[in-house]
Amino acid sequence: MKPPQQDGVLVLHKPSGPTSTACLERIKRVLGQKKIGHAGTLDPLADGVLVVLLGQATKLAPYLTEGEKVYKGSLELGKATDTYDSQGQIVSTGDWSQITEAEARAAVMAWLEDTSQIVPPYSAAKHKGKALYALSREGKEVPEKRKEITISGVEVVSIDLPRIDFRVRCGAGTYIRSLVHSLGMRLGCGAFMTALTREHSHPFDIAEAHTLDAVLDEPEALAERVLSMARSLPHWPRHTLSEHDAALVKNGAQLDCGPEAEEADALGRIMFLSPQGEALALAQKKERGGAMVWALLRGLWRS
Repeated sequence: MKPPQQDGVLVLHKPSGPTSTACLERIKRVLGQKKIGHAGTLDPLADGVLVVLLGQATKLAPYLTEGEKVYKGSLELGKATDTYDSQGQIVSTGDWSQITEAEARAAVMAWLEDTSQIVPPYSAAKHKGKALYALSREGKEVPEKRKEITISGVEVVSIDLPRIDFRVRCGAGTYIRSLVHSLGMRLGCGAFMTALTREHSHPFDIAEAHTLDAVLDEPEALAERVLSMARSLPHWPRHTLSEHDAALVKNGAQLDCGPEAEEADALGRIMFLSPQGEALALAQKKERGGAMVWALLRGLWRS
């Protein structure tokens, strides 16, 4: 008997060690879930919130990767590694003994001023179609790539030099180990990341995450752990359609905006539900011929 296929979001607490892909492959193999993805990878060293998308929920990836992330991490001064974290090879060392606690704190808080960062040479970012980590492992020259970032909050949790514990609130796609590496360069002694936990991946918090062991050891409980499609974007307004309008949406028609338009989010987006309360589509307000209509962003019904 084939295992039932789930459609929805599983908020997973990824353990430190395996890659995000390895975690998904284990879920796929052990639980028999055919279609699976995620809304933002975590480095092998990191643990914490990994938003796993099951079945139809893989369509939601663009809308679940766009939100803010919160990380708590640790770094150590005095060494730099090729991966910018403790899993890499040491490439340089420096003397941190003359650095004061105030200087270290200021260097961490300076992250708030960063608007771009160097992409780590060991990362999945691509150059001419090839991942940078593949070029690094082959001993080939890795071009320096920079990307724009947004840092909206920084906290120094504790300092016991050469160790610093910190918390960062940032936009999607920020490499925390690059922030650490840049801090080491700024202080002139080198630094590498020793631990990282993703505490929040908007709109999901680590408090609601399920451990990988629990998910794999209790397959019969998977269905109750998965957030249904209708609950997979809890930060989106929802509106229930009539049978007539639901049929129009499934046929690709654009609905005229009604009073429900006032419920839309700041970007004019809304989730349409069927009369039965199931996720039907994502839509956005658009002007067409002088009138406001709901343009379909993504159909969520099963064909």
